[in-house]
Amino acid sequence: MATEVILIFDIGKTNKKVLLFDKNLQIISEEEDKFEEIVDDDGFACDDIEKIEKWILQSTKKYLNNPQYDVKAINFTTYGGTLMYIDKNGERLTPVYNYLKPLPEGVAESLYDAYGGLEEFSRKTASPSLGMLNSGLNALWLKKHKPGIFEKVAHILHFPQYLSFKLTGKIASEHTSIGCHTGMWDFDNMRYHDWIRDEGLALPEPVGVERVYPAAKIQSEVPVGIGIHDSSSSLVPYFKHTNEAFALASTGTWSINMNPFNHTPLTREQLQQDCLAYMSIQQKPVKSSRFFLGHIHDVNVPRLTEYYKVNRDAYKKVEADNELLERYKKKNKGELVFFSGTMPDDFIDRNADLAQFDTFHEAYHQMMIDLTCLTADSINLIITPEDQTKNLFITGGFAKNPLFTKILAARFCDKKVYTSEVANATSLGAALVLWKCFGNTEEPELDLGLQHIPGPRNGKLING
Repeated sequence: MATEVILIFDIGKTNKKVLLFDKNLQIISEEEDKFEEIVDDDGFACDDIEKIEKWILQSTKKYLNNPQYDVKAINFTTYGGTLMYIDKNGERLTPVYNYLKPLPEGVAESLYDAYGGLEEFSRKTASPSLGMLNSGLNALWLKKHKPGIFEKVAHILHFPQYLSFKLTGKIASEHTSIGCHTGMWDFDNMRYHDWIRDEGLALPEPVGVERVYPAAKIQSEVPVGIGIHDSSSSLVPYFKHTNEAFALASTGTWSINMNPFNHTPLTREQLQQDCLAYMSIQQKPVKSSRFFLGHIHDVNVPRLTEYYKVNRDAYKKVEADNELLERYKKKNKGELVFFSGTMPDDFIDRNADLAQFDTFHEAYHQMMIDLTCLTADSINLIITPEDQTKNLFITGGFAKNPLFTKILAARFCDKKVYTSEVANATSLGAALVLWKCFGNTEEPELDLGLQHIPGPRNGKLING
């Protein structure tokens, strides 16, 4: 008997995955591919969209035709900040422009000047000025710098919806893709910003992320989701797990911190500190902050290992030393040692005197105190007493760092702090939004791999 599955395409900047989830939300098949980048029509690096399209089509047909599986639905989750341009015949007009592509001077400035200035525009759209990563600016750039192409544009789609369109032929939009630092959405009035209409951008009105259409372009009736932005998708399993207010710190190269229960407008100070807002599947703002945690850690560890003549992986064996942490707390009174003052441009604080530490063990403890406190400061930008956040979930690489988790739990001793290990959380979220395609009324219990990290019993471990 064939196994009923949901087929998910998880398209990251580096890795492209195709996964099968069964009724119990277990991954029963996972394949991963990497495609060499090519260059766009300006010579800038970009994803090879033709190879990605062929890979999706071949993978879809392979699983639809495999008698082992009964594919009940297909969905897509991809990175944001990326638009695709379609002509009246449904043909793609451009490469998939990289959101790291430099934005020529004048494009953003003209928009900001026309709509209240940079500060007001950023506040209203919950989008710090990020160049092409504000995907609306991608469209405005195309209009101004490639008018011959722009005049042929009949539809503008975000990347997840474009990949869905390749199977269904349906033009669609949804809130998680529009709401991710695009500069397109008016968060005050919860609709497209006026400039979208004024500039004549052909964007469809958004619908719910659970919307499906048949895969008509491959002569199939299998339901295909309209796709979802990856950051919003990674939140879905936690929405399904708890009814309590929570924040999520997804750690890696960046610590991306998200609070789906803080709906207050972004302030000038928050925007200046790199905060923005995403949109949840409930079509509500998700206030977010970020800190370059993993990168700063990774560029400083070699300095420590070289100074103390230890193996470059020595930090992986460091356990939390409570006595040392308490000594540092009293000695430094909670002040940063490694990263005092302004963060250096290269993220290596060469002014920190390593001679004050006798061993790598001691120096690494102090560095992690500093990095964790800076992370906590970033998280606190999106948490207020009014949003009643009860739980903090830590995912990603630093969830496995005992120093990081212990100190962070101490900084948030008024909350329940958990580490969470969810394999392919982004893909799982994309499957969950189409759960009804299995025909079931009750979803299975989710195992989020939660481990409670107890805070200190007698006061904060590290002063804040």
